[in-house]
Amino acid sequence: MVEEKIEKGKEAILAKKYHDRFTDPSIKEMLKVKTQIRRAMVNYLYNNSFLEISAVMVSPETDPLCHDVFSTEFEYYGETYTTTKSMILHKMIAVSGIDKFFCFSPNLRLETKETADSGRHLFEFTQLDLEVKGATREELLKLGEEIFTHVFTEVKKNCKKQLEFFNRHLKTPKTPFERISFKEALDEYGKDFEVILSKKMKDPFWLIDIPDWKREFYDKEDPRRPGILLDMDVIYPEGFGEGLSGGMRENKYDKIKERIIRQDLDPNDYKLYLELAKLGLPPSGGFGIGIERITRYICGLKHVKDATLFPKIPGELSL
Repeated sequence: MVEEKIEKGKEAILAKKYHDRFTDPSIKEMLKVKTQIRRAMVNYLYNNSFLEISAVMVSPETDPLCHDVFSTEFEYYGETYTTTKSMILHKMIAVSGIDKFFCFSPNLRLETKETADSGRHLFEFTQLDLEVKGATREELLKLGEEIFTHVFTEVKKNCKKQLEFFNRHLKTPKTPFERISFKEALDEYGKDFEVILSKKMKDPFWLIDIPDWKREFYDKEDPRRPGILLDMDVIYPEGFGEGLSGGMRENKYDKIKERIIRQDLDPNDYKLYLELAKLGLPPSGGFGIGIERITRYICGLKHVKDATLFPKIPGELSL
């Protein structure tokens, strides 16, 4: 018998790591919690007349993001596509015909390896994405709070053994959540205010009124306060950081184009979207909730990589 010699390269090391991972009982317990989170979200949205749509994986145009990621462009039959960094542009288009909807949207963002140690970043993740035609920001704030409290209540009721396993004493947050403006936070705590406040606060809170230089062209500027967007993020306590990001949408063609140019972007990269805006986009608002991040927070996990079965870690070979 000829003995096969197997070189112990990076693939063998990775295979051993995944084998150890799949046999770790914490993975199965995490997945039970994650399943309950998604079930609770779906039940809440179905009961509130939301329709579910399919996720968009590739598109000729996508969210530009306000931080650096590597390009994922590819050619297909003479046309250039990219993986969707988020479904925001598609949500703003779809809401023309559907009053309110949601999807579980896989996102591929090739983050730089410096983000790997944040505990919050993967380059492949899923978020609950939703959009509501004609919503006010107050209605969206209330909707976000209701989804969180419903999820926490259902997890506490149905995942008692899992919460005990993770030694997690989960508290359903009281509503309304506290609201802190970007300017207040920056003035009091400096540029690292999100990290500081996340560690300091005892409950999830809203970060609101974010300046336009921090966000993308599609978010709506407050007509009474130029340069301030009608945006809102939920920040988890205990140092877990951002868990929801959203806002009101700019739906006027001229203002969308002006914002694209103001942010030093090329309008030619958004030709199709701008043509749709010319035809008319209704006022709307929405947000996304990271599924791995909420799972990490509820289970009290050290890193978001522990909140998914096949984590894609920036800068690492990942299965």
